[in-house]
Amino acid sequence: MTRTPVSLVRAEPGPAYEITFDGRPIRALPGQTVAAALWAAGILSWRTTRVNGVPRGAFCGIGVCYDCLATINGRPNQRACLVPARPGDTITTQEGTGHDDLTV
Repeated sequence: MTRTPVSLVRAEPGPAYEITFDGRPIRALPGQTVAAALWAAGILSWRTTRVNGVPRGAFCGIGVCYDCLATINGRPNQRACLVPARPGDTITTQEGTGHDDLTV
């Protein structure tokens, strides 16, 4: 018998919907966070660090570490592990602080 998280809790999620990551369509299920939808699609990195541009994704998964920051619907610095995925969401890789286009 194959055990999956869905089968263990006897979940019956609603129909999947589409979000996009860097222009690529991704399938998401109701109740998934953005990070969970990205993980399910095999995407493990959606941010780069400020100093060296090192790729980052989810680390703690509970919103404590800030490694999972992403730009969601044009808003930078969103914790992907806490933001529920919604139909039509647009997620883009966040480069550095997410504010590189701002002139100070």
